[in-house]
Amino acid sequence: MDMLLGTRLKRAREEVNLSQGAFAKALGLSSEYISLLESGKRTPSFETLLKVAGFLNKNVSYFFEDKRPAFDGLFDRAEADDRLRRDLMKFKATCERYLELEEKTGRRLDLAPRYSRISAERLAEEERRRLGLGNEPIRDVLALCEVNGCRIVRQTLSEEARISGIFVFDEERQAAFALINANEPAGLQTLIAAHLYGHYLMDRADSPIVDNPDVVVDEYVSLYPPREQFAQTFASRFLVPPGKLRELVEKDPRAKSLTFDDVLFLKRYFGVSTRAMLRTLRGRGLLPEARFEEFFKRGPEDREMEVFGGLSGQEERRSRSLFRKTRTILSDRFRLLAAEAAAMDRARRERAPAPPKEAGGGGGGGSDE
Repeated sequence: MDMLLGTRLKRAREEVNLSQGAFAKALGLSSEYISLLESGKRTPSFETLLKVAGFLNKNVSYFFEDKRPAFDGLFDRAEADDRLRRDLMKFKATCERYLELEEKTGRRLDLAPRYSRISAERLAEEERRRLGLGNEPIRDVLALCEVNGCRIVRQTLSEEARISGIFVFDEERQAAFALINANEPAGLQTLIAAHLYGHYLMDRADSPIVDNPDVVVDEYVSLYPPREQFAQTFASRFLVPPGKLRELVEKDPRAKSLTFDDVLFLKRYFGVSTRAMLRTLRGRGLLPEARFEEFFKRGPEDREMEVFGGLSGQEERRSRSLFRKTRTILSDRFRLLAAEAAAMDRARRERAPAPPKEAGGGGGGGSDE
């Protein structure tokens, strides 16, 4: 119970963006005492708990509510779909293995800060500033998510599942996971990853979150809860900073009449899909509606090959035969940990003493003399 209280206390403190020291000072307590509470090594008096709950605007019961295990909520939607349930079980097993590798190698990820009471636009700016990204493109958003505490698993899911991504936060183990449907085009996977990263920064308490493909489409996301609209706005601003996009467009003397080739250049620059780039340009007033409709109907791959000599890697044609063989695509970090764990096992075996030889074994140990 002390561990549960400590976990909830830490989460509530982080929600109001206070350090342990600042939090302790506001309550008239020592930072050492707060640290002991959050680590589950001390039980607060009822008076102290009331003071803490009042300051954090929480009910006392908040600190003792025992939620269901993190992944259990996922399986509710799969009761009548055996294939989806198997896929979700596979996702869970991969996440468990990920944590085992971190434990074995001692390379546990720290969580990114959890934000509250901030606009999606401001969150994108603040997170870019925190990560030192400036206004430049993100080379690999999936890797960026991982090194900032949100473990990524790419896994193929059936079209019938109607899932683009899933976010799960294991509160007790303080571990975050995102599943990205690897059947989606790579450029869309980039957008899904940024969308789920927005949930990670804002909506951990709502885990698990299952997103269908419509929540990453501007025309449909308004039909969904505010958190989905927030995550999508964040994703767009995080991947394509408005200042940098406008700078690139305005450098071109033909900025007021962007061509389809210009759009392809911009999407390659920012590493997103063509359709995501078109929606971003339209949404920011840089592409008229008529031209958006014209370009949206065009297939980008052949023209991109013709103009740039190859695809940017974000809209490659998918090999269905490959996906049938490889249903889970492990991240570089997962593979790194697995290789390190295997090396540790080899070293341990090499250090182990050799088993004693059996006495009196056969072989010519005697003499005829």
